[in-house]
Amino acid sequence: MQIIYTTDELRELCSRLKTQDFVAVDFEFVREKSYYSIPCLIQVANEEEAALIDPLAPDIDLTPFWEIMKNPDITKVFHSCRQDVEIIYNMTGSIPLPLFDTQLVAMVCGFGESVGYEKLVKSILKISIDKSECLSNWQMRPLNEKQLEYACGDVTHLVKIYKYLKRKVERNKRMEWLQEEMDILCDPKTYYVEPSEAWLRIKLRTHNNKVLSRLKALCEWRELRAQKRNTPRQSLIKDDVLVTIAIANPQTLQDLENIRGIRKEQTVGKFAEEILETVANAKIYRNMKRPGEEIIKASPSLVEMLKMLLRIISQKNAAVPRIIAHETDLQHFAAKEDDKTNFLTGWRFEVFGKHALKLRNGKLSIRYNPETKGVDFVELD
Repeated sequence: MQIIYTTDELRELCSRLKTQDFVAVDFEFVREKSYYSIPCLIQVANEEEAALIDPLAPDIDLTPFWEIMKNPDITKVFHSCRQDVEIIYNMTGSIPLPLFDTQLVAMVCGFGESVGYEKLVKSILKISIDKSECLSNWQMRPLNEKQLEYACGDVTHLVKIYKYLKRKVERNKRMEWLQEEMDILCDPKTYYVEPSEAWLRIKLRTHNNKVLSRLKALCEWRELRAQKRNTPRQSLIKDDVLVTIAIANPQTLQDLENIRGIRKEQTVGKFAEEILETVANAKIYRNMKRPGEEIIKASPSLVEMLKMLLRIISQKNAAVPRIIAHETDLQHFAAKEDDKTNFLTGWRFEVFGKHALKLRNGKLSIRYNPETKGVDFVELD
């Protein structure tokens, strides 16, 4: 394990890394006091070596490492990559392609939904990880030996897991199953919060268009302010306070002071003026439905049977159900809105769609087989 503190050391490491087919990558970072994550340690490994890069070292320029991340001939291996890729995207403006997310691939290899790294290491490598350092303050220096060993293990184990899952997913020919999920991970929009859509992250039990319109405007204001000042959005003003403001529709500073949960410093000065201005100028939309809130006229009984069919087929294929079909797909299909259904073409049709069509048409029976202790599909005349 080598620890990299200088640009020259990093350049030498990257000259070796660029000759490899893949590199396992992990970041330790902090985000409690900033909008954007602050990388505190970068771990890299392949079959030949492992290294820890200190991005906080005063004499280091990370350009050689970013060039490795941009190299299209090197597969970048992560586990649960979104936060790591977000750091790379925010610092370089590009996605580290091609990438391989072991958590994602594990979903079609029998390891279930969103399997954790610790569990994956235990299942595949039969090794127990000491997680006592996972909540370390990675921004403090110097890092102790235990922290460094823990951080290094995040990529040395990942190399072996990658090779195992790569062989398995190639053998069962399931990389195609992951294409939609991969497209999401490779889309820059995944790593940038569009301020005008920030309100969609807040759950609110109301369909009042005026309230939702004001909430949309307030969330957009907060998001832009947080991004500009690199401040956590919740430290500016909490979600529940924004919701209360949207409902109360304050017109004056006194109205704002009466908002439940608002801090005193948020009711004075420019901050308070911006809130009142945002509320007053909020554009009122007629239809403020969130994605997935449309009413689908589908038979509840058929939807439940389709869910059962999906669970059975997912178990038989050792895959997570949502890789094959989402619940909204089942609802659209049950309502015979086939144009809004994603499992009537390609591999999904062969695995699930053809059985779903027979079930919807009353031509499929699902039966428990006491001899095999499994489930049989029986086609009906």
